[in-house]
Amino acid sequence: MKNKLLLISALLCLFVQKTTAQSSETYAEKLGFPKGAKVIILHVDDVGMSYDSNKGAFKAVTEGVATSMSVMMPCPWVSGFLKFYKNNPKTDAGLHLTLTSEWQDYRWGPLSGKPSVPNLVDEEGAMWRSVEQVATHASADDIEKEIRSQLDRARKMGFEPTHLDSHMGTVFATPGFMERYLKVGMEQKIPVMFPGGHDFMILQQLKSTGFKAEQALAIGQQLWNAGLPVLDDLHNISYGWKAPEKENMNDAAIQKFHAQKYIESFKDLKPGVTMVIMHCTAPTEVFEHISDSGNTRKGDLLAMLSPDLKKYIQENGIILTTWRELKERRDKVK
Repeated sequence: MKNKLLLISALLCLFVQKTTAQSSETYAEKLGFPKGAKVIILHVDDVGMSYDSNKGAFKAVTEGVATSMSVMMPCPWVSGFLKFYKNNPKTDAGLHLTLTSEWQDYRWGPLSGKPSVPNLVDEEGAMWRSVEQVATHASADDIEKEIRSQLDRARKMGFEPTHLDSHMGTVFATPGFMERYLKVGMEQKIPVMFPGGHDFMILQQLKSTGFKAEQALAIGQQLWNAGLPVLDDLHNISYGWKAPEKENMNDAAIQKFHAQKYIESFKDLKPGVTMVIMHCTAPTEVFEHISDSGNTRKGDLLAMLSPDLKKYIQENGIILTTWRELKERRDKVK
């Protein structure tokens, strides 16, 4: 996840050969939201990865202000998500397209099967641990085959995803990978995570990389012309927020720290549709054996439950939305 924006930046320099002038009208306005409105998808990644991930995500959307989630279809706890989904069929849930298996002792393989995509697996028979390894070994055909396998499993389970996005940003690792990702989304009429608007926040995060928002506009227009909604911006910074190292820092202190970080970052957002990526998790004693990010993920969950964050959103006229609503609005635009 932490490399997602860097991958988008590097890829756009290769993939987009011409740029277009940036329109002053945001995609939020094109979708019928008020002019000047900050419209946010509060989105939880990594559903299905573990029991702890599921518990945190479900709590964030049912008791907190989070509005959306996406599911890692090759992972062991997908069935737990399905039970939740059947009881909450209007849940805004997409596919967190999973093409890596990064943890040390907790891993998974491709749904396509090793014989079908041998270049997607390592010596343990699991997916490669890093994005770089996938880019080195796998082909665009492998990526498309696995994307379609993950979509197929979802549909066989009775789960129609509201959108597609990418675990660790792997679909942005090469021009060929991203081309297949966009292809499947446009072909299947499923919205895809791609920042095709003003990209103000991304520019702030990537100003040293040479990323230019204009380079994303052509792809954003392509998605719009295909009948899909488009993001104006992407917020992917909470994974880097580390609470002060205080002994015995309790949940209230963790919640206050993370909620304030969200509030400060929302002040910097520009009008338009912004997808805010987070990893709400309710870590048990088991989660530390999967990842050392438990406290950060717990902070995301507690922030979504924070009365202070909810109050800030309401008092500042921020509109919360979902991928489902964006698609419904796009379908009404001529």
